Amino acid sequence: MRFSRSLITALVTCCAIALTGVAQAQAQPAHTQRPATAATATATAEKLKLPAPIPCPGCWRPALNTSWQWQLSSVPTEPFLNVTMYDIDGFNATKATVRRLHDTKAGRKVVCYLSAGSYEDWRPDEADFPASVLGDPLDDWEGERWLDIRQYTGALGGIMRARLDMCKAKGFDAVEFDNVDGYTNETGFDLDAGDQLRYNAWLANEAHRRGLSAALKNDVTQIPALLPYFDWALNEQCWQYKECTTQQNGDYGYDQFVKAGKAVFTVEYELPTSKFCTKSNTQNFNSLKKNLDLDAYRVACR
Repeated sequence: MRFSRSLITALVTCCAIALTGVAQAQAQPAHTQRPATAATATATAEKLKLPAPIPCPGCWRPALNTSWQWQLSSVPTEPFLNVTMYDIDGFNATKATVRRLHDTKAGRKVVCYLSAGSYEDWRPDEADFPASVLGDPLDDWEGERWLDIRQYTGALGGIMRARLDMCKAKGFDAVEFDNVDGYTNETGFDLDAGDQLRYNAWLANEAHRRGLSAALKNDVTQIPALLPYFDWALNEQCWQYKECTTQQNGDYGYDQFVKAGKAVFTVEYELPTSKFCTKSNTQNFNSLKKNLDLDAYRVACR
């Protein structure tokens, strides 16, 4: 998506029920066919015999308590916020901007946002995508289409490697892969949990090959299977949709990242801070209230 989101849009369905004459409206996350439990994903991962996680001893890994800003609709300008991590658009940011973000605060790290699961017709490499990998449009995101992630061993993989090379060349420290839960959406392809596990594990390994730490973006039910591959996690609206913790979900949750010593960053767009900040702080999450367009507006929970 143009900024970052797999779970940010709620689909509101209004159903007129003829037998009762009652109109019901229920908001749902953007995904439509989520597996019942993460146990399915874990069993699938074992059956697939995924490649071993590539170690990255030199990779930056955020501390459990890390101040941050997520700004994708524009490139940040000075004076920058006094935060330890900036997550910004990898294409729009220049090498000079990344350098200034590093130079203006000791220890600051910069994350390269990329969409790994969708085609965006405004990107400079849009002509590199073969027609065979282009699927259905993303709801509400003009110019964006789902990708056939099964083709990562071919042309799609080459495109993503080039994008990661760009992040490395610009001096980024980490990468945020967006739209890596396509198998739970109507993509136009017959994607399943195994396809997503293969692709996401491959993405994390490719980031590590370049010395970049990797964030697992959303894809909540596959947390247990993908936890060994990813260094930290980023989620949108897990408090709104009651899917943040293992206690809520049964066998998957971001508390599993924290338990493993890996930082968790969450954002809510619609809930007031009074509805999620205390819970986030209790879980040791780094949570923000943001506008949907991911501009400079930010309210931090801690």
